[in-house]
Amino acid sequence: MALPSPNLDDRRFQQFVDDAKRYIQQRAPEWTDHNVSDPGITLVETVAHMADEIVYRLNRVPDKNHLAFLDLVGITLFPPSAARTEVTFWLSAPQEEPVTVPLGTEVATSRTSDEEAVVFSTEVELVLWNCGLKHLMVQRRGEPALDRTHDLADDAKDVLCFSESPAPGDCMLLGLTGAVPHCAVTLELDSRVDGVGVDPRQPPLVWEAWTEDGWQLCEVDRDGTGGLNRPGEVILHVPGGHVLSRNAGQEAGWLRCRVTEPHPGQPFYTTSPTVRSAEGFTIGGTAPVVHAETVYDEALGESTGLPGQRLRLAHGPVVGDTPPVLLQTAEHEGWTDWQVVPHFAASGPDDRHVTVDAATGEIAFGPAVREPDGSLRQYGMAAPKGSPVRARSYRTGGGRAGNVARGAVQVLRTSIPYVSEVVNREAARGGVDGETVEEAKVRAPITLRAQERAVTLRDYEELARRAAPETARISCLEGEESEYGAYAVRVLVVPQAIPDPGGRLRFEQLVPGDALLERITRHLDERRLIGTRLAVGPPFYQGVTVVATVHAFRGVDTDLVRRRVHDALYQHLDPLTGGADGKGWPFGRPVQAGEAFAVLQRIPGVELVDEVMLHPADPLTGKRGEATNRIDLSPPSLVFSFDHRVRVIGDNSTGDKERGTGSHG
Repeated sequence: MALPSPNLDDRRFQQFVDDAKRYIQQRAPEWTDHNVSDPGITLVETVAHMADEIVYRLNRVPDKNHLAFLDLVGITLFPPSAARTEVTFWLSAPQEEPVTVPLGTEVATSRTSDEEAVVFSTEVELVLWNCGLKHLMVQRRGEPALDRTHDLADDAKDVLCFSESPAPGDCMLLGLTGAVPHCAVTLELDSRVDGVGVDPRQPPLVWEAWTEDGWQLCEVDRDGTGGLNRPGEVILHVPGGHVLSRNAGQEAGWLRCRVTEPHPGQPFYTTSPTVRSAEGFTIGGTAPVVHAETVYDEALGESTGLPGQRLRLAHGPVVGDTPPVLLQTAEHEGWTDWQVVPHFAASGPDDRHVTVDAATGEIAFGPAVREPDGSLRQYGMAAPKGSPVRARSYRTGGGRAGNVARGAVQVLRTSIPYVSEVVNREAARGGVDGETVEEAKVRAPITLRAQERAVTLRDYEELARRAAPETARISCLEGEESEYGAYAVRVLVVPQAIPDPGGRLRFEQLVPGDALLERITRHLDERRLIGTRLAVGPPFYQGVTVVATVHAFRGVDTDLVRRRVHDALYQHLDPLTGGADGKGWPFGRPVQAGEAFAVLQRIPGVELVDEVMLHPADPLTGKRGEATNRIDLSPPSLVFSFDHRVRVIGDNSTGDKERGTGSHG
């Protein structure tokens, strides 16, 4: 905790006036009119106001010294982090030529009366490659692929997609005229099969694309065929590594539909579906975007030719790209680039190095330091005197405002021919506001104690947060010796998760990505003590289903009460914002029916809570355990709301209904 700053003088304006009046009574008793209308009192109040301003500035001295000490030990404010997601650009119609989405293309959320639009820009150039269907092959499990392209061209024949009695591993291969990395491809399939036996909502199929690393899954945006059970369209999002390859002597960009092992209770194919005709074309593509706006060719002024010159960008903070700013100076040979470095410790007098404070946008050239022998050492080259300095490009933005729900980005700010709409299919996350001075004061003692090495559990937690400030929660525990070995530290990482419209979290949103875990592991591994074992991963999520019966007041809409009850349960058991303090359900804290009872009783419209029961649930399989009043959690565990069931009893006009959420969180 930061030391409190002393109040050097706690007197205020009125106290100065009262002290002056008492002094007047002692030194000038003949002065008897002390009302505000007296000109002398007016003069006293004027001087008191000036004294009050001086005292205020005097009391700022401890804060100024505190900040100076923080700067002396190298404590700087953390800049904000920018949220990132992927945006799909949909074409108005298939095109005969590739369509290019340039780097820096801006998209945004819709502007409302209460909120400004949140702007994102693409991080790479996206090419929507045109394609067509070139080959169709059928491959039974363990056998070579057979070309059925000519049979497909004959309208009188229906081509079997798999073997007559399909088995897991059977495939239908579709060869495109070219590779379509990062593109959305539409496959129009005409089949005529009745009663193939599968559930169209969950057929035992997966779609895959051939990449440099082998077959990889394609995300299915829409399957209008119901698992090849009827004519329709299948829209696939092809992964970025899609390449041309040769299969059965034919070169193409290959996609395939593969039969998988059915899950318990999942219907399987009784006969093979067929295809009478097939077409393929590109209808869109997906590119990564970041919550930032790009600034080009910003003039920063002229160089003074002196070491240590500082310039400031017009827009801040700066999004931490590599490099964060492309700085240039105009010299005899034209514009010359300067390299951004974290510090000048390894910079020589001929190195064109600068540093950038991402939080403030300040750019600093290398200083000159006097050595003990009296000589001056130049750390980094000083720009030639009089040369113009410009920021060729940089991006500004970041903060929590960029964490928007999926489907929120729908506005194309940069006009692109043939692109009709855009949408983010997943929520944007990773946005964190910049650090405040008060937060830096609290962090400074912890940073000085840790000194870039991890010894205690608190050190591991602080260093992990520094490595990934965009994470929602991080907790460090001693690892079980039976599971992780002796001297093990377990770091639990909960990523940011933006609820879908309706305030519900999906389980997959709470699983940290491999890149995030690898970054934290690499950062901690360089700072851990020798002999300490490190385990970085997600916590164990214990699914909880609440089954409750409540009575609504007479005349109150039971559907409204049910929605309020569901919202309250999801909010109370939220791993990120739930719990008594609203900061997330505590790790390892048990779930008790009595607490849920109290939460429901406070909901407007609820007259009586009749019954509350808890069921442990598996968020992956959906299986529920027996009803209980208490669910204990192990120390590395968090709760996850899973398909609560609520029965609302009202009067005859509103009815008596029981309903679940309709989704798994």
